[in-house]
Amino acid sequence: MLRVPTLEKMRGLKLHGMAKAFEEQLSSPDCKDLSFEDRLGLMVDREATDRGNRRLQTRLRNAKLRLQACMEDIDYRHPRGLDKSLIKSLSSCQWVRDHNNIILTGPTGAGKSFISCALAHRACLEGYTVIYYRAPRLFQDLSVARGDGRYGKLINSIARSQLLVIDDWGLSALNDLERRDLLEILEDRHGISSTIVAGQLPLEHWHEIIGNPTIADAILDRLIHNAYKINLKGDSMRKKKNNVDSATVKE
Repeated sequence: MLRVPTLEKMRGLKLHGMAKAFEEQLSSPDCKDLSFEDRLGLMVDREATDRGNRRLQTRLRNAKLRLQACMEDIDYRHPRGLDKSLIKSLSSCQWVRDHNNIILTGPTGAGKSFISCALAHRACLEGYTVIYYRAPRLFQDLSVARGDGRYGKLINSIARSQLLVIDDWGLSALNDLERRDLLEILEDRHGISSTIVAGQLPLEHWHEIIGNPTIADAILDRLIHNAYKINLKGDSMRKKKNNVDSATVKE
């Protein structure tokens, strides 16, 4: 059997998973007892798994999540008003399929960014395209893109993502261009894709931070009415961790 040419052809056809499985079969005495159909099935399964893993890595790389977070690592022990049943429900990603949004508010260190990234990570696992931005960086990138002619391309790229995460929302009041940019983004996504917005600012102060009452109404109409609202409370998770680490060191 022409093993080497067969492996080279598999790799030339970018069937890398099948090539790996074929090599493993050649070196495994147990595989000789399997039928041709069984061996072929194992190679096809390996190729499908390999391609799925590569697509997942591409989605995670393109998402550029701020934190390496996953749903299994969310801490429910810390008293911060986090509804475990709601988070478990959101982990199914049905809210993404339904094109709903999530609003995460709470004090510094309450875990807003971690939960946002964990939800985004789960969406990537489920096959959805995700893009993460801190709000200041989003508006900065849009401003630069407007100056060098990439504005339309960037807006379209954001619109195509099935889940957009806007973190650190509400750190400063929006200027006229920023609020119009945000309205443009949410208009493109309304009823088509999902958005997570996370920040310290309570929801009742969002009109004030957006500025223009008419545009604020339009933004909130497209963002809030079909959103799950999670308001975290309590002390900083980082402060708690530092206290535990300090106690461990003393011991």
